[in-house]
Amino acid sequence: MDIRTGTTVMLFLLAAMLAAPASAGVALVSNEGSGSLSLIDTASDTVIGEIKTGGKPRGAAVNAARKFAYVSEQSSNGLLIIDVEKRSVVREVDLGESPEGVYISRDGSLVSAAVELDNSVVFVDTASGAVAFRVKIRAENPEHAVFSPDGRFVYVSAEEDDKVEIIDVAARKSIAQLTLAMRPRGIAFTPDGAKAYVACERADTVFVLDAREHKVLRSIKAGLRSNGLTMNPDGKHVYVSNGGDGNVMVIDTARDEVTATIPVGQRPWNMSITRDGKKLYVANGRSNSVTVIDTLKNAVITTVPVGQAPWGVQVLD
Repeated sequence: MDIRTGTTVMLFLLAAMLAAPASAGVALVSNEGSGSLSLIDTASDTVIGEIKTGGKPRGAAVNAARKFAYVSEQSSNGLLIIDVEKRSVVREVDLGESPEGVYISRDGSLVSAAVELDNSVVFVDTASGAVAFRVKIRAENPEHAVFSPDGRFVYVSAEEDDKVEIIDVAARKSIAQLTLAMRPRGIAFTPDGAKAYVACERADTVFVLDAREHKVLRSIKAGLRSNGLTMNPDGKHVYVSNGGDGNVMVIDTARDEVTATIPVGQRPWNMSITRDGKKLYVANGRSNSVTVIDTLKNAVITTVPVGQAPWGVQVLD
């Protein structure tokens, strides 16, 4: 099976999964090493499907109505758009070399994709399914390009730099850089948009930013090689994965202090949380697994074997 055919099959089956009724939801796991997509049922926390693609799926985003899904595919340098209701791939958008993180604005009008080797962020208009504009950034090797809750700004982490770059979406240009520490990666905003958290892998630190004034407020000591960040929907806690320590730390956003540490698998990476905030899914890149955490108890529920080198998880519930 060639990459394009395999990817189309993967996305057709994903669309079918999303369109079908489910008791809870589905966690979509992108396995970079095995070129596969694992589908975890979030009610039973078991794998209910794994599709070999021959490609390298990475970031994924779904609009609030679950009508369209957006998946970055590194091997074809594309963003694939799926009409979930019709269960078909409606468009493949060329992004540039090595796309990674994919995010959608809260109003669903734009999808952002960080394109590593092009040093740019591509914005796709969800109404037309075409590239709306591309913003070149000065920082090296963007990995994540995350919308602020109001959609006005996109914060971009540059993993081969010590900068977070800020894009004004309406102006379609970069307006600021914040110097943090080497290898910034995961980004998460509080729901009210007041603060942003950025994990810097080589500093073992999470930086807290004023997301309205675009300035650094403070830093929080994290674990070894901190990278992924996910905000609880209630805004009270943010979770950071520490790749070198094999754990996830819980940060209280009122005090900006670590309140719990939860052991997971090897090299935990990107994460996702259910809409009710009760379960956190953590991709363990070197354990080929996903750890499921009960966020009320800050305890592991189970560990689910998936494909090789999972990049991240996107919960669809």
